[in-house]
Amino acid sequence: MSLLTLPWRFFLSLTVSGRAGLLITLSWVFLAVFGTSLAPYQLEEIGVGPMLGGMSKAFWFGTDYLGRDMLSRILYGARYSIGLALGAAVLASLTGTLLALLAAVAGRWLEEVLGRINDALLVLPGKILALMIVAVFGSSLPMLIVTAVFTYWPGAYRIAYAMASNLRSMDYVRASRLRGESRFYIAIHDILPNMVHPMLTDFGLRFVYIVLLLSGLSFLGLGVQPPYADWGTLVRENLQGLFDGSPAVLMPAVAIASLTIGANLFIDSLQGMRPLIQAKGVA
Repeated sequence: MSLLTLPWRFFLSLTVSGRAGLLITLSWVFLAVFGTSLAPYQLEEIGVGPMLGGMSKAFWFGTDYLGRDMLSRILYGARYSIGLALGAAVLASLTGTLLALLAAVAGRWLEEVLGRINDALLVLPGKILALMIVAVFGSSLPMLIVTAVFTYWPGAYRIAYAMASNLRSMDYVRASRLRGESRFYIAIHDILPNMVHPMLTDFGLRFVYIVLLLSGLSFLGLGVQPPYADWGTLVRENLQGLFDGSPAVLMPAVAIASLTIGANLFIDSLQGMRPLIQAKGVA
């Protein structure tokens, strides 16, 4: 199968809702990367329009409480709402998956230690844990990523470990042990390839959870701090226009909703399909 045709075949294999979700998600990722170049105004350009102004040809998404263009601020904010969440989701999934592989192939004592640590972290409510970490260590951009990773890697570990513990008893894994293969070889060559598709689906869910977590922290004033702004920050700072139905409140909320809905539609489509290329050992 050609590498050039594989993405197109994958796209066609999705359901209609899955294709729509993928296009919405990729559109927001594109805007997160190139949005600052497309924005008609600078992030902090004050007084370009009326305060809490409505939608118009000059200001498609209205203006905020300082007369700043909301379209520009949403495009700038996409870097933080999507970039921070994407980075944290990658690190959380990698951490959980690698620790699960280590627990599955290492000795019994390490498996027990990692399992008890994971159980202890899962008992703590994720939102409360995130609030505690931010309250103690502050809300810098790196600390927000660390907070999200620390909050969500236990969930990734639980799912990855459940799969890895089942796969390690498969016949082809036993055959590798009889051949004298190392634990590292078994984990990377025999177990990990059969976990990729489910863990990619779980990664998508982690991304959605972290977007909502970081937006919630920003709404409470504990997330991204000025001069930066993410979508949760944009909602919080324009709350005075809520009862007037100001676009300054509605449009950032629509951006959050469209991203999470699009990602969920894509993830749901993935859960209902089989991978295009079957991993070794799984029929």
